[in-house]
Amino acid sequence: MTEHSSRSLPAGETTTAPRDAALPGPSRGGPAPRGTTLRADLAAAARYTVPVAMGYLPLGAAFGLLLVSHGLPWYWAPTTALVVFAGSLEFLAVSMITSGLGLAAVALTTLLVNFRHVFYGLSFPLHLLTGRAQRAYGVFALTDETYSLLTSSPEAGSNGRRITLIQVLSHGYWVLGSLSGALASTALPDKVEGVEFALTALFVVLAWDHARKRANGRPVAYGLLAAAVAWVLGGDQFLTVAVVVFLAMLALDFSLRGRSRA
Repeated sequence: MTEHSSRSLPAGETTTAPRDAALPGPSRGGPAPRGTTLRADLAAAARYTVPVAMGYLPLGAAFGLLLVSHGLPWYWAPTTALVVFAGSLEFLAVSMITSGLGLAAVALTTLLVNFRHVFYGLSFPLHLLTGRAQRAYGVFALTDETYSLLTSSPEAGSNGRRITLIQVLSHGYWVLGSLSGALASTALPDKVEGVEFALTALFVVLAWDHARKRANGRPVAYGLLAAAVAWVLGGDQFLTVAVVVFLAMLALDFSLRGRSRA
């Protein structure tokens, strides 16, 4: 820490402010770093969300095709994308709605699929968002992709306005993709086979990308073990059993590693 006094300084000598005094935004909880403008933040958000757009547009189109192929009106695709904005859950929701699944089963499935977002919230920079509306939207629009973007690129989440713009643009990509897929389905046969595999393919790619990194060996092993247990014991509740076993192993691992560090 640098000490300062009120004495006069000799000619040519200058004072030096504390190192953190000029730091804007994130470290001090401010809404935006000094000097940034709306146009600059929008340009940065558009640049950072290019990879998100490359994923959301085709996947959203697949969702729109899937929804219409199950006999639902085309406008439900952009409406669901706008109001729900939970990609994997939206794919599952199509089959749950068309199969007449009970409300309790729908609620449980929703909880299990989106339970991971609870952990995202622990490190999401919510303190940078100002106002109830901005914070509420920040929680609502927190997806796997935006969370990964904000945590892997600190500059992307350097201020609240930029975070919100990243989420708004990502949300827009998903709505646009869903709308384009739903409209394109009107020119296709009534029943399009194989579109539902898009979600499976997505998770296969994500799982492989995660598994090929050596540092992720432990959670991958836990996931495989949980799947094996659920395959033997789960029956029709495979997903429920797998998630419960996986969380139990993670909790035990965290507890044991905490004791070893102590």
